[in-house]
Amino acid sequence: MPIIVNLDVMMAKRKMSLNELSEKVDLTLANLSILKTGKAKAVRFSTLEAICKVLNCQPGDILEYVEKGNESQV
Repeated sequence: MPIIVNLDVMMAKRKMSLNELSEKVDLTLANLSILKTGKAKAVRFSTLEAICKVLNCQPGDILEYVEKGNESQV
């Protein structure tokens, strides 16, 4: 998939666990895990906004587009 989710990178930079982020953005641990592993098919802007607010980052810090064939560079 050409969209790469770097949520784990931002969480590590902020020294925040998945459990803590889950509580702060009011999202189930299961749904947040699906997003973190890149298995989500979609993400609501309200969810992205809440994550960015808690992690003090921009959407581009979490989501990245990589052209097909260039995935190995990530």
